[in-house]
Amino acid sequence: MSERQSLREQVAHALRAALITGEMRPGMVYSAPALAAQFGVSATPVREAMLDLAKEGLVEAVRNKGFRVTELSERDLDELTELRRLIEVPTVSQLAGRPAGRPAGTVGAPNFEALRPQAQAIVDAAERGDLLGYVDADIRFHLDLLALAGNSHLVEVVRDLRNRARLYGLSALHQRGGLVDSAREHLTLLDLLSAGDVSGTERLMREHIRHVRGIWASRPE
Repeated sequence: MSERQSLREQVAHALRAALITGEMRPGMVYSAPALAAQFGVSATPVREAMLDLAKEGLVEAVRNKGFRVTELSERDLDELTELRRLIEVPTVSQLAGRPAGRPAGTVGAPNFEALRPQAQAIVDAAERGDLLGYVDADIRFHLDLLALAGNSHLVEVVRDLRNRARLYGLSALHQRGGLVDSAREHLTLLDLLSAGDVSGTERLMREHIRHVRGIWASRPE
């Protein structure tokens, strides 16, 4: 990978996190030069990264002005939540047991324990109030967990769903002191998975996604 391509992907990653947390607000127009100054890079990788996000439907180009953040309706959020629930709940719950067609021990406690540092990173970011770090660690954790199911296409679908998400309520949740509790659900999830608790894993995953939809519902002022 070239240095330019790497920088473009790094900028795109940072922009996605800013979109998800609501730091980049829906309906607002952002210019590439202004964002470049914020990131301390040239305007070219920012413009290229924003074009990548436009292809994903996260922003739209505004002629001679920059890029407008795409707004999501309540129905959009409900549909994204439903898709995540349909995909992630059964997939992760199945990991706690013995998935059909897989030999015993293919996925087990060692695999889950390997993800514990990532889960702890989510908690650490929550304790610091680092919302972008929280989102980044959270996405990495969930995608790596889903990857244990062995279906790369499923992981890509969920990656796209999560990139389209908006967690506008994260800041308010942090201010209320609830973000750390939400973060610790990831450590509890690993405990349940390692213990082979299928029903407990399913219950927590449903609750976790329900909590996320509640966070999505909060709009930036």
